[in-house]
Amino acid sequence: MNDQQNKDHKNIGPKNIAGSDEVNASLLDALLPLAFLALGLFLSVRFYGEDSSYGPNQIILLLSGCVALLVGMKNGQSWRDMEQGIYHGMIVVFAPSFILLAVGIMIATWIAGGVVPTMIYYGLTLLSPTVFYAAACLVCAIVSLSIGSSWTTAASVGVAMIGTANGLGLSPAICAGAIISGAYFGDKMSPMSDTTNLAPAVAGVDLFSHIRHMTWTTFPALIISLIIFMVLGLLTTPASDSNDLELMLALLESNFTIAWYMLAPLLLLFFLAWKKMPALPAILIAAFTGILFIWLFQSTGDSTGSSEQLQIIWSMMFAGYESSTGNANMDDLLSGGGAANMLNTIWLMLCAIFFGGAMEQTGLLVKILHEIMQRAKTTASIIASTIVTCIGANIIAADQYMAIVIPGRMYKVAFQHHNLAPVNLSRVIEDAGTVTSPLVPWNTCGAFMAASLGVPTMVYLPFCFFNLLMPVISVFYGIIHFKILPLEEMPAH
Repeated sequence: MNDQQNKDHKNIGPKNIAGSDEVNASLLDALLPLAFLALGLFLSVRFYGEDSSYGPNQIILLLSGCVALLVGMKNGQSWRDMEQGIYHGMIVVFAPSFILLAVGIMIATWIAGGVVPTMIYYGLTLLSPTVFYAAACLVCAIVSLSIGSSWTTAASVGVAMIGTANGLGLSPAICAGAIISGAYFGDKMSPMSDTTNLAPAVAGVDLFSHIRHMTWTTFPALIISLIIFMVLGLLTTPASDSNDLELMLALLESNFTIAWYMLAPLLLLFFLAWKKMPALPAILIAAFTGILFIWLFQSTGDSTGSSEQLQIIWSMMFAGYESSTGNANMDDLLSGGGAANMLNTIWLMLCAIFFGGAMEQTGLLVKILHEIMQRAKTTASIIASTIVTCIGANIIAADQYMAIVIPGRMYKVAFQHHNLAPVNLSRVIEDAGTVTSPLVPWNTCGAFMAASLGVPTMVYLPFCFFNLLMPVISVFYGIIHFKILPLEEMPAH
């Protein structure tokens, strides 16, 4: 998926994945922290609603991790050993954290520099509300397929699409679902995506054999999603009328330089991603290009002195851009970004990784996964078990790479034992591990999407039709045994 994490993440996984019997943990032990987490999250949502990810969920994840550690101590494990293991595992959150900070800076400078306002302007003038959701999904699919990164797609085109949806009076939740659906289709099918390379590597499959096999589940899910988005567009009555639209266009023109060349930072970011530059430097370069555009094309306020302008831009980078057009709706639309506004998301990811690390180091995660494996006897049950494991890893371990590596390692022998070609395994772990990660609020992907698009995970989740359909289609294929390749028909590399 996202190209934000380096090659070290491809080695992530439980150290005792094959030999977890060393840990004296019962199934009841393993389920206790999960039960505590489930109850805590239920109460968190009940008491705090959409604000549950701004503190309450973090506390529950921390407490659930402590419950897992107490179970480990009860089973004779050393606190120091578990603590060191958790800290070592937290490396998975470092790269996403710095990328989130960079994205916050980029959003602020791109708004102030006129990049995002230009994209919104063209979106308002070119896209009809009736086709907007489907168009947003398709555009994000093409962009993500081209560059291999759902994160970059959401942080650039996605941000503008959300702004355009607000300007047209459309639902930002449905728009976010369309953005994520398209972004994950492109990410899943792009040979430049790191997860598209990681899944076949774990399963022992050639990259292009893996991509060809994925088309049977991925394209039907995209087509169905586009149809649903088209229907939703046709049934939607925009909240904005033509007068509101004209006012917004006039405000954009009067407050920002609007021109085709204002899209240069966006094209630069796509070029850097296409050249496979790591996400952090690519996003920082794009962000500082936005600063250049502020100096060249936009006004930074009433002050004309260079030191005052520098201070305004500096503050904007950490606190976000505050629009002052005089129109409340427009100011809400164009205010955002800033590194500081990403800190809550980073806190959420840290707490989630703490919980996942505690479950892994105490052997409780592997215990649960082994219990699932033992009940897989048929082709359909193996595929369903793999999908449940992938989704569970996204929930418990809170990292997409864990949701690919753990099931890939665990089920490889089981697929071979049931005469199933490894290309089936690589497809299944992408059908579930890759695409369900943005549906979990504390997963690195879910936290990133919510922070970048400004829509809470649980709000956009019902509209991520592509992501929701992928596991269902994969299980259905397993049940009817459609496009399930036997071992002897495995294509040559």
